[in-house]
Amino acid sequence: MNKLFSILIFVLLAIILSGCKLSHSNDDVPIEMVAYSSLTDKETDLIQVSPKDSDVEKLPVNKKIRPFIDKDYNKKEVYSVIFHHTETESSGKLTVFIDIDRKTVVGKGYTDNWTKNL
Repeated sequence: MNKLFSILIFVLLAIILSGCKLSHSNDDVPIEMVAYSSLTDKETDLIQVSPKDSDVEKLPVNKKIRPFIDKDYNKKEVYSVIFHHTETESSGKLTVFIDIDRKTVVGKGYTDNWTKNL
């Protein structure tokens, strides 16, 4: 009986510990996928290859990018995910701005290549 109880405890601990491991897997979502999941169907249609076909940069929030970011965002830096091959004749590249926590989308829009010159 004692041996059966020990096996049951071991199995329960294994289940609990594996469940904890699964809950942390969402923390490792690539920033490009966070940005991609915030896009509309029309915007995702612009991405010809893959969400990984993009540039990620950490940028200071300045007057050039402030219009694209949520007005309540008050941090000094933000990540930009610039999707390649998404520009049209009338707009720049599709860019998504993400909080420095790498999980929260704080803005998006079509931008020119100005981010490379900051």
